[in-house]
Amino acid sequence: MNRLCRLTAFVAAFVLFGLLAAQQQPEAEVRLPSGKLQKEEILKAEHQKSLQDAAEIIKLGEALKAELEKNDYQVVSLASIKKTEEIERIARRIKSRLRRY
Repeated sequence: MNRLCRLTAFVAAFVLFGLLAAQQQPEAEVRLPSGKLQKEEILKAEHQKSLQDAAEIIKLGEALKAELEKNDYQVVSLASIKKTEEIERIARRIKSRLRRY
C-alpha cells in the first residue's frame, strides 16, 4: 500500500511538472525564409490593411457628408444608409484586427 501511494505521488508530480514546464515555454518564433519573424510580418501587413481601411472610411465619410448636405433634412437616401453601413462594417474590421494582439 505504501509503495502504491509513493508511485501515485510520483506520477502526479511528474504530470504536474510536465504541465508547468509546458506553460513556461515561450512560443517558438517562426521565421520566414527571408529571416524575418512571421509574427512581425503579419503585424506589418495588418497595419497596412488597417491604414487602407481607414482611408476607405474617410472617402466614404466625405461622400456621405456631401450627400447629406445635398439632400433635404427630411430626406435620407438609401445610398446614404448603405454608406453608413459600409463605414460601420469597415470600422468593425479594423477594431477586430487591433484587438488580436
